Amino acid sequence: MTFSIVARQSEAYGVAVASKFLAVGAVVPAARTGVGAVATQSYARVAYLEELLGRLAAGEAAAEAVAAATALDEGRETRQLGVVGAAGAATFSGSECNAWAGGVARDDGDTAYAIQGNILTGPEVVEAMERAWHDTTGEPLPRRLLAALVAGDGAGGDSRGRQSAAVYAVEPGAGYDACGVLADLRVDEHPDPVPELARLLAEWEMYFGKPEDVQPLEGALADEVRRRLATAGHVHDDVAKALADWAGNANYEARLSPEGIDRRVLEALRAATS
Repeated sequence: MTFSIVARQSEAYGVAVASKFLAVGAVVPAARTGVGAVATQSYARVAYLEELLGRLAAGEAAAEAVAAATALDEGRETRQLGVVGAAGAATFSGSECNAWAGGVARDDGDTAYAIQGNILTGPEVVEAMERAWHDTTGEPLPRRLLAALVAGDGAGGDSRGRQSAAVYAVEPGAGYDACGVLADLRVDEHPDPVPELARLLAEWEMYFGKPEDVQPLEGALADEVRRRLATAGHVHDDVAKALADWAGNANYEARLSPEGIDRRVLEALRAATS
């Protein structure tokens, strides 16, 4: 009923999933900072999430954890799992999963992934997701997860149609107030959930992403920013202080930098004061 990718990139772990199923993000994905990530699907056993993360935290390799957990589950032949930890990646598709069902897993050292799906239009869905993962090398993990999901959706995805999608990723020190959450987004019911998830991820990055392409607040740029901030009602002798006031009101405080102004914040300021 679902297709997903579970992955590790350096210290980041995450899951992206889509399905013809209401609120798939409430059931399938889980990740824990410094430990790993899990997807449970096809007659999902939600208890697998904490069980498998616990096994990974105890030092079990991904394949070992999957083998041990499924051995204890009488319903294992109806299940599908994707697991990635510090050691390895594993995918499991029980013999009673509805066709087409299957997956692929690989650990390249610094990165690892498990891609799987059931009730898919065919193996081309998993193949497209794997290509997208490799084609986006160097991108942040949430973007790579989303790219794989977009590719799977474009290749046919769930043969029953579309309804929901989600992405969840963690990394030490990431996210708002360094909470460790790289991305936590769900589209619970939508006629085209994967593109909607992509839209939300772009918004998430704007509000919770780290500063990028920071330019010093000097010379002509400082004069422009000061003028635009005054237009928006934020006047201060210290342009950085005025910027902080405006950015806080706009909920862009995560993108503030002591080194200057973030590119996307500058674009937003220009758009708001044009």
